[in-house]
Amino acid sequence: MDGHGRTRPLLRRAALIGTALLAATAAAPQASAATAAADRGPSGGGLSAVIRYTENGIPHILAQDYAHLGFGTGWAQAADQACVLAEGFVTVAGERSRWFGPDAATDGSLSSAGKNLTSDLYFKGVREAGTVEKLLAAPAPAGPTRDLKELMRGWAAGYNAWLAQNKITDPACKGAAWVRPVTAVDVAARAFAVSVIGGQGRAVDDIAAAQPPGGAAALGAGPATDPAAAAEAARAFFDTGRYDMGSNAVAFAGSTTANGHGLLLGNPHYPWQGGRRFWQSQQTIPGELNVSGGSLLGTPVVNIGFNEKIAWSHTVATGTPVNLHQLTLDPADPTAYLVDGTPEKMTRRQVTVPVAGGAPVSRTQWWTRYGPVVTGLGPGLPLPWTAGTAYALNDPNAANLRGSDTALAIGRARSVAGIQDALKRTQGLPWVNTIAADSAGGTLFTQSQVLPRITDELAARCSTPLGRATYPASGLAVLDGARGDCALGSDPDAVQQGVFGPGKAPTLRDAPYAENSNDSAWLANAETPVTGYERIWGSLATPRSLRTRGAVEDVSAMAAKGGLTVADLQKQQFANRVPAGDLAAADAAKACAALPGGAANASDGRPVDVSAACAVLAGWDRTADTGSRGALLFDRFWRKLTASTPAKDLWLVPFSAADPVHTPRTLNQAAPGIGRALADTVAELAAAGIAPDAPLGEHQFVVRGGQKLPVPGGTEALGVWNKIEAPWNAAAGGYPEVVHGSSHIQAVGWDGTRCPVARTLLTYGQSSNPNSPHYADQTRLFSQERWVTSRFCERDILTSPQLKVIRPRERR
Repeated sequence: MDGHGRTRPLLRRAALIGTALLAATAAAPQASAATAAADRGPSGGGLSAVIRYTENGIPHILAQDYAHLGFGTGWAQAADQACVLAEGFVTVAGERSRWFGPDAATDGSLSSAGKNLTSDLYFKGVREAGTVEKLLAAPAPAGPTRDLKELMRGWAAGYNAWLAQNKITDPACKGAAWVRPVTAVDVAARAFAVSVIGGQGRAVDDIAAAQPPGGAAALGAGPATDPAAAAEAARAFFDTGRYDMGSNAVAFAGSTTANGHGLLLGNPHYPWQGGRRFWQSQQTIPGELNVSGGSLLGTPVVNIGFNEKIAWSHTVATGTPVNLHQLTLDPADPTAYLVDGTPEKMTRRQVTVPVAGGAPVSRTQWWTRYGPVVTGLGPGLPLPWTAGTAYALNDPNAANLRGSDTALAIGRARSVAGIQDALKRTQGLPWVNTIAADSAGGTLFTQSQVLPRITDELAARCSTPLGRATYPASGLAVLDGARGDCALGSDPDAVQQGVFGPGKAPTLRDAPYAENSNDSAWLANAETPVTGYERIWGSLATPRSLRTRGAVEDVSAMAAKGGLTVADLQKQQFANRVPAGDLAAADAAKACAALPGGAANASDGRPVDVSAACAVLAGWDRTADTGSRGALLFDRFWRKLTASTPAKDLWLVPFSAADPVHTPRTLNQAAPGIGRALADTVAELAAAGIAPDAPLGEHQFVVRGGQKLPVPGGTEALGVWNKIEAPWNAAAGGYPEVVHGSSHIQAVGWDGTRCPVARTLLTYGQSSNPNSPHYADQTRLFSQERWVTSRFCERDILTSPQLKVIRPRERR
C-alpha cells in the first residue's frame, strides 16, 4: 500500500470518524462511540490507524488507543524518513562500524562521537549492560508509563509494517542491508540517546579513550591544569551559543493580546539534516488526546505543539546537565578508588564491535558508582587518568527515560498550570526550558530540567581545585569523589535520586511576556528578572547574547504596544532584524570612511581599497531579508571582527547588570581590528566574485530539486531571531547550505472556539527523500516567508483540498 494512496474509498469512513470525534470533544461520555468508530476493522486483529494527510504532507493520525496511535505514527514517520530513522537505529545498536566503516565520521545526530568506532563502543556498551531494559522495567514515575510503553510498542510495529509493505525510493538507503525491523527496546534506546546527548553523549570519545595508566605514565601525576584555562574551556564546552541546537520562544499573556487569550511563538533552531530533525503531525485518540506539533524523529509523541487550550515550545537551557567526581585512586590499583578510605573496584565493561572488512574491535570501558571514567570534556579540558587520580562523569539523564512521558503529559494539559503539573509529575526534560501560553491568557517560563543536585553550598564544600575554577565559570562542578559527605543527595519532590526537585527550577508564571533565547532564566522577563537559583542552572547578572538582547527588545515592545494577534507573531518571526547591525553598522561605516585613502591592510599585510564598502554599510537596512543589500557584507565583516577583537576592546560602553539589554554598546571606531576585518571581507568577496552590495539571498540559499531557494535569517553572532547557520563556501557562491537554524516554527493563539488559530512552518519539509513531494515544499514557503495554516479541527481536516486518507494495518 502506498503511504499516501487509497484516497476516495475511505473518505466516507473518515467522515464518520470525524463526526464521532466532534461529538467526543463536545461531551466526554460520547468518547466510547468515537473509539468504536476508530476501531472498525481489521477483523484479523493487529494494530491499525486512520491517517488523513492534508497540505504539505502533514498527517492527522486517528486511533483507538496508544498502541494504535504509536502504530500510525511509526508508519507515517517511516513513509517520510525511512533512511534517516534506519541510520539512527544502526547508531543505537552500535553497528555503524559494521556498515559504514570504523573511521568514518558519524552523522552527529545522536552523540558527539568523532567517528563510528567510538560511537559503537559507547552504544554497544549501553545495550550490553541492559541499561535501557532496566529503565523500561522501572515502575512509573521513575520509569515510563504504560501509555508510553504502548506508544513505543506501536511505533515499532508501524515502522516495521511500512518497511514490509513498501519499497524505499530514497537513494540514501534504497536496497541497503542495514535497514531492518526494530523493537520497542530500539525505540527506547533512541530516546535514551536523546536524553544523554547533552551529557554522556558529548563525552563518547572520552569514555572510549579512558584506560588505566601503565608503564612510565603510572609514575607521573599527569599534566597540571591551569585554572583559568580550565574555566574558559568549561565555559566554552557548555556555551549554548556554540551548540548545533538552540531556540527562541515567547509567550504573551492575555493582557497584551487583542482578545484576552494567550499567544505563543516557538522558533527552535535544530539541524536541517539527520536524526534530530522535527517531523510534523496531529495525534488523536478520541476523548483522550488531541495534539498537533513537531516530533523529533523516532519519537512517538509530539515534543512541541498545541492543543485546544495550550501551546508550548522548548529552548535549549543553560543548566549544566553533568558534573564530575575527582577520584582518589588506590595506590596499589589504578582501577580502584577510595571512598571514605575504603577501596572500591571500578566496573570493567569489555565491549566488542563488528567492523566492516576487518576483525571485530574490543575495548574496555571503566565505570564507577558515579558513572563512566572520562579522559576529558572536549580537547580543551583534559582529565588525565594517572596513578593517583581519575575523573568520573555523573549524568543523571542516563537514568531518565521519561522525556516522552513529559511530552505526552503536556499534550494532555489544559492550562499552563496543567503544564506545570505535568512537568512536576514526570520530570523528564533533560536539557530544555519550557515556554507556554494558554487560551485563558496565562503564560509560563520554567527551566524544569533534570540536573545534578549541585547546590552552591555543596560546590563550596566539596569542590576540588579544578572545580573551584570551573563551577563559577560554567556550572561544571568537580566534586571530591573520595568523600562520602559529598554525595549529591536528593530533594523530597524529585522523581529520582541525586537531582533537583521541580520546586527548585527557575520559574515565571503569568508575566505579560515570557521569553528565552538560550540564555539563563534571568531575563525571561526583563521587567521581572528571575533570581535565586543555584549556579548550575545558569548565570545571573552576566552579559546576554545579542540574540537574547534583540529578542527582549522586540517582545517587550510588542507587549507594551498590546493588541497582539497571531499575525504579529508571524511578523516577528520574519522581521529578520539584525541587532548587531543596529548597534554597530553606522559606526563601522564611519570608521570605514575615516580610513586614510579609503584603504586598510588585510591580515596578510596587503592594502585593500575598502571605500565601496563604506557606503554599502551606511545604506544597509539592518535586516537579513533575502533582498537586503549590505547584509552579506556586514555578516562577513562582523564574524571576522568579533573573532579577533575581545568584547572589552570592541565597545566603549561596557556591560552593566543594571542595563543588560542595552549594554555593551557604542562601537569603538578606533579598534584596530575594524580596518583589518573590512579589508579581509572586501578581499574575500572580491575573490569570490561577489559585489559588496549583493543581495543576501543570492549568496545564502539552498538548492532543492535543482532550484536555488534564497534563505532569510542570520547567524548567532548577528543576533537575528530567525537564526540560520550555514558554512561559508566561496567556491559554491557563499552560504550554499543550511546546517541548522529555524526548524519547526509555530505561531499559536485562540479565538474562543475549539479550534486554535495556528500557523506553522517546517522549514526543511517532512521528508529527506528527494523523490518525495514533501522534500522541499515547505522550504520554498520558508524562502518566501510564507506559512502553513494549521488544520486542527475535524471539519478543517476533512475539507482540505489535498486530503488523502489511508488506513495502514499490520499484516499477520
